[in-house]
Amino acid sequence: MGLIRTAILGGLGYLGYKAYKNHKDENGVAFADGQPTGGVREAGAGATATKGDTMSATDEALDETFPASDATAKY
Repeated sequence: MGLIRTAILGGLGYLGYKAYKNHKDENGVAFADGQPTGGVREAGAGATATKGDTMSATDEALDETFPASDATAKY
């Protein structure tokens, strides 16, 4: 009984992992079509999902500094 339960839980864990991996590679809503997959998109208004919108010079400069402008998580 314990071996069967372990096999079932292992199979469910594997299926959950595969579903997570397939979902993780998708781009978020802020990415324009044709952007590489992952957590970071290219900088600039052309790389966003709303290509018709324009960025101010300040917004574009801040967008181009990401992630270098983020503080480290070391305290």
